[in-house]
Amino acid sequence: MARRTMLGASDEGPSRRGARRNVNGEGNIRQRKDGRWEGRAWVYTSDGREIRRSVYGASWDEVHEKLTDLKAKTQAGVRVAGSIQSVSDFMAYWLKEVVGERVRPSTMRTYEWLSRCYVVPMLGNQRLGKVQPPTIRTFLNRAKSTCQCCAQGKDTARVASGKAAQCCAKKPRKCCESYPSDGTVRHLHRMIRAALQDAVVDGLLAENPARNLRLAHRYRPRFTPLTGEEAKLLLKTARGDRLYALYAVALALGLRRGEALGLRWEDVDLVDGFVFVRQSLQRLGGKLVFGPVKSDESERVIALPAPCLAALRQHRAAQGAEQKTAGKDWRDHGLVFTTGIGTPIEPRNLNRHFVRLLERAGLRRIRFHDLRHSCATLLYEQGVPIEKIQDVLGHSSPTITKLIYVEVTRQAQRSTTDKLGYLFDA
Repeated sequence: MARRTMLGASDEGPSRRGARRNVNGEGNIRQRKDGRWEGRAWVYTSDGREIRRSVYGASWDEVHEKLTDLKAKTQAGVRVAGSIQSVSDFMAYWLKEVVGERVRPSTMRTYEWLSRCYVVPMLGNQRLGKVQPPTIRTFLNRAKSTCQCCAQGKDTARVASGKAAQCCAKKPRKCCESYPSDGTVRHLHRMIRAALQDAVVDGLLAENPARNLRLAHRYRPRFTPLTGEEAKLLLKTARGDRLYALYAVALALGLRRGEALGLRWEDVDLVDGFVFVRQSLQRLGGKLVFGPVKSDESERVIALPAPCLAALRQHRAAQGAEQKTAGKDWRDHGLVFTTGIGTPIEPRNLNRHFVRLLERAGLRRIRFHDLRHSCATLLYEQGVPIEKIQDVLGHSSPTITKLIYVEVTRQAQRSTTDKLGYLFDA
């Protein structure tokens, strides 16, 4: 399609309202009734259409500069956003047709929840083609400061079920300040950035307005891993517990909770001492389901340290005794770590068991996932290269391992900086 050129439309001289004659090919520039100047030129959209686009300014020169820049970009092949659908419609399409095959079911459920509770109510009516970086920034800042209990009417639902009002259903209304965590805002940012990037790929947007957006929220959660002495105390306290082997492999191999609970005996080589991480256990839709591990790199083979191998052998013998005791009540799933009747362990029950273990050991409260962080840090302190730790944890890049999981302790930092002590010798 040949590019059109708007001819100058004004014959007024510079003496009337400060207008200038438009040169052939520079577009249409005129002064509006509100005093602003407007320039219009033909551009191409990301979906192949040719439309007229306006730019505005306080003077003829300002508009002329903007119009020249717009025309230069058009000639260089830059396209403007062409989508007229709403963000709400696009998110419904994206969740149904695009992202489902790329992510795990648990991630998909998180995306659906984030879209339903945040994106659609706060951003859904916006035209997709009009979304700009300030739009995304305002949206995320608004999400951070919105009480979700009030926004979703949770207290009203409690009252409808016969329970007493606790916050926003009271009269006078009282907000419970149930604001999203940093982690929720972080996931929301990641999701909207991924969705808009797919809109670029589909030709609905010329560029991703969330791609280079810098926000004030904390991008990565901070944590304090177990020290070597704390890890030894934890394992010592767990010895004798029926799940001792679970904590041993989680700490020594850096397994995620779902990976540990989804481990099968067919995935464990008790002769040569290897573990094959192939599946994960998650609760989805009110049911415990087995699924793939987090990513392709997460499917890995890890050599078992001798103490872990011994613990797993003892655990298998103990499980055999439990099976005999349960008799016909035993439900065999082939899992390494089970309940007393062979069924999968509920992930939340493991969390509760872990908290009680920490209390018995007199240790501070941490998440089960922090055993994975601790594994990385303890290996790093022992001089294991980042690339080797990456293989154990199943990351796609050593950069991810270093930025997220390895928090060098003060002792490790001191040993590094002390190497420059010779500079101060008398």
